Amino acid sequence: MEKLTGDNDLVYTRQRRITYAELDSSCKLGIAQAALLMQDTLTECFGQMKCDGFTFKQLGYFWVLTRSKVKFFQRPGWGEIIDTMSFPVRNTRTRTYFNTVLKDLQGHPLAFAYQEFCVLDLEKHRPVALADTPYPKEGFPEELFAPSYEKFTVAETEYKEIQEQTVRSGHLDMSHHLNNIECLKFALDAFPEEFLLTHEAEELELHYPGESREGQKLRIFQTEQDGANFIKIKESERDVFEMKIRFRG
Repeated sequence: MEKLTGDNDLVYTRQRRITYAELDSSCKLGIAQAALLMQDTLTECFGQMKCDGFTFKQLGYFWVLTRSKVKFFQRPGWGEIIDTMSFPVRNTRTRTYFNTVLKDLQGHPLAFAYQEFCVLDLEKHRPVALADTPYPKEGFPEELFAPSYEKFTVAETEYKEIQEQTVRSGHLDMSHHLNNIECLKFALDAFPEEFLLTHEAEELELHYPGESREGQKLRIFQTEQDGANFIKIKESERDVFEMKIRFRG
C-alpha cells in the first residue's frame, strides 16, 4: 500500500462550499445530496486517472456502481467549506473499491464512503476484467474505511409496498439508465419530512442489483427490522435497488 499523500496521482482532493441546492429542509447537507457530492468527487478522481465514463465509453466500456456504504458523523450547513477526497484502495478481477471522505477544515470527519464499481462491456453488458482496461493495477493508498458489505436477509413477506414511481427522462444518467442518486431519493421518500428533521442518519448501505430505463414502473417496499429501515425497489418482480439505513437514537 502507498501512503495517503497529495503526491499520489490516485488521490483526488478538492475543497467545496456547500451550496443551497445541496441542502434539505433541515438547512444541512441532505442525505441524497451528500451521496451525490461523494459521487461527484469519486468521478472527478476517475477523471484525474483518465479512466472516467467518457474515456471508457470510447473504449467500449461503462462504469457501474454496484454497492456503497456510507458512515455519517455530522452534516455541514449552507456555505460551509469542506475538504473532499477520493481514491481507489484495491482491485479484484472485475471490481474496484474506493474510499471517499468528507471532512471539515479542522480535519474532523463528516462522512466516509466505501464504494464498489465494476466495468461492463457497452454492447454485451458483461463484466470486463480490469486488467484488460487502462485502469490502475497497483500503488493504491491505504484504506481509511473498509467495512464489510452485508447480505440483506429480510424475507420478501416482511416488506410492505408503499408507493409506485415511473422512471422519467429527468431520472436518467449518461448511460440512459436510472441514476443511482435518483434511486436513493425514491427510497428516502418513504420517510416523512418530520421524521427526517428529527432523526440523523448514521449509516447507509446501498445495493444496485439491476438497471432501470425510462418508462418502467417501479414499486417501492419498506420494512423495519432490528432498529434499521430497509427499502427495496422492484421493476416487475426484478430487484433493482436495496437500501439499509440506520438512524441515531
